[in-house]
Amino acid sequence: MSTPLREVGGDPAALMHSILRRIATGPELSKDISREEAREGMRLVLDAQVDPVQAGVFLIALRMKRETDDENCGLLDAIRDATRRETAAVDEVLDIGDPYDGYNRTLPASPFLPALLAACGVAAVSHGVERMGPKYGVTQRQVLRAAGLPVDLAPEEAAARLSDPGIGWAYVDQKAFCPKLYALTGLRSLIVKRPAITTAEVLAGPVRGRRMTHLLTGYVHKPYPRIYALLARHAGFDSALIVRGVEGGVIPGLRQPGKVFYYHDRGEEQSMEFVPANLGIDQPVRAPQIPADLAHQAGAGDEVAAAHDTEAVARAAAEAGMAALAGAPGPTRESLVLGAALCLWHLKRHGTLESAAHAVRGALDSGTALARVRDQRR
Repeated sequence: MSTPLREVGGDPAALMHSILRRIATGPELSKDISREEAREGMRLVLDAQVDPVQAGVFLIALRMKRETDDENCGLLDAIRDATRRETAAVDEVLDIGDPYDGYNRTLPASPFLPALLAACGVAAVSHGVERMGPKYGVTQRQVLRAAGLPVDLAPEEAAARLSDPGIGWAYVDQKAFCPKLYALTGLRSLIVKRPAITTAEVLAGPVRGRRMTHLLTGYVHKPYPRIYALLARHAGFDSALIVRGVEGGVIPGLRQPGKVFYYHDRGEEQSMEFVPANLGIDQPVRAPQIPADLAHQAGAGDEVAAAHDTEAVARAAAEAGMAALAGAPGPTRESLVLGAALCLWHLKRHGTLESAAHAVRGALDSGTALARVRDQRR
């Protein structure tokens, strides 16, 4: 049974010692801690009140023994406590939580998804970091910067851009909305494997809507839809769309049937299967491909750090994204159509995926989405 917090009083060293004694004793002997202890332990790590070695053990031991729901909620509570949060002057906001460690096998189209959604009438915000292990792949920040778009907005600046009828979208970096969490980047590199906070950090919610805030995130492994739905409800997201996406991202593959999990009004999650071909998507590849002259250096898997030049790949992703917004056909455009159609369907802006996809293509063909990107450069 977990040691109550009151037994260690306000002594940070005693509390962390008590926690580590229980969570870091091997796969058979490790014990769970309470939500309150997980929150306080994470707070000590964020506030740099414990030794970095102990902080590292705390983060990886929870993952190695497998976090409980209470522990995940406690970690998220501490992260949200440390997050600078702003409310945009719009009723609803879609928060896009793409993998912070990026992509190392495909060209990401998702950095341009918020602008496309804004062109379809949905205020959207994405967030991330410059570079994160274990993949060290191409990130949203790198792609948007390569496209000449702002990546260093403060949360209040991002909220203002979502509130601007001519823009309606923004990217905000973790170093701006949660600098204490961003300060752990070096420690996380030393840990090598994904620590416990990887799951929780995408739900920090730096920009909220006046009335409702919705979450879009992705997953690979089967246990995670339930976990993300639980955490999304705990964090106050009114709805969530959880996509089985390429490399764990928010856009599914283009060639095979897909599956998403979702909930509305903080209710229980449901699932829905779809076939991209039914939306008029006919592509020979699963996702946009890294150019041949760069792909030979790409990392081999999710747990392998990308060996290729991420800046060069980010430039290629930026060029492909801008071309898709300007009307160029190909897998980047179709990835954006599929990702945005799922969002519009989930948010009940359209009754079917087919009608949502038609509306998205209209926003691309009219140049409205491209204009949203150009206006963001102001």
